[in-house]
Amino acid sequence: MLMWQGFSLDRRALAPYLAAVVSGCTPNPGPLVPVDAAPVDRTAVAAWTAVTTPAAAEVHRFKWLYRDGRQSAGGRGSARVAAPDSVRVDARGPLGQGRSSGVVVGDSILWAEPEDNLIEAAPNVALMWAMFGVAREPEAGAVLLGLERPGFTAWRIVDGPDTLEYVREPDRRRLRAELRRGGEVVGRTEATRDEAGRLKSARLTVPGVPARLDLTFLSTETPSEPFAADVWLPDRP
Repeated sequence: MLMWQGFSLDRRALAPYLAAVVSGCTPNPGPLVPVDAAPVDRTAVAAWTAVTTPAAAEVHRFKWLYRDGRQSAGGRGSARVAAPDSVRVDARGPLGQGRSSGVVVGDSILWAEPEDNLIEAAPNVALMWAMFGVAREPEAGAVLLGLERPGFTAWRIVDGPDTLEYVREPDRRRLRAELRRGGEVVGRTEATRDEAGRLKSARLTVPGVPARLDLTFLSTETPSEPFAADVWLPDRP
């Protein structure tokens, strides 16, 4: 979702490289959802995800930091979120270099620039949303399991080869998510909020390679006016 200053990538290698960009040190951690999760209906899952769905427009400003075994890079960015399911992410490297941007609506990437913008190679759009504390509703036909306990709600969405899991912990102000494909972990996220409910930090990891992406949120603002229509369009000279 962000463009790193200081290296270029072959597009054929971009998706696997993102796995390197956002990985942790654990080879293949266990599932997030406890083994005693039981089948649940869409109404329950919709209620759980609705708690995380943006209710109003917000602008998040953050610092980003990427680290792996070869290098590190960082910079600043912003995310303009329009309720309930649209976001524009802009990022830049040191001294304003390496600018990139992209727009996601629902589960689709509308556009991303430049050509090798990492928003196009994100393991899954749901994981990108999870970095901003948002859980996505399941597609029709998905197999749903879940459970709810005091201070803990967990649910699993199985759709073909993909298994997407969420754990929401209100007491810890934390949302975790994990995507497995064919049994292998594609990525994990963890987003935390402060006592006022504003985003505080987020991390995206993909097991198997020692690297990760961290976001530290600097501010969250509620704009007084709706976003201009051209916010959702690519920048033009």
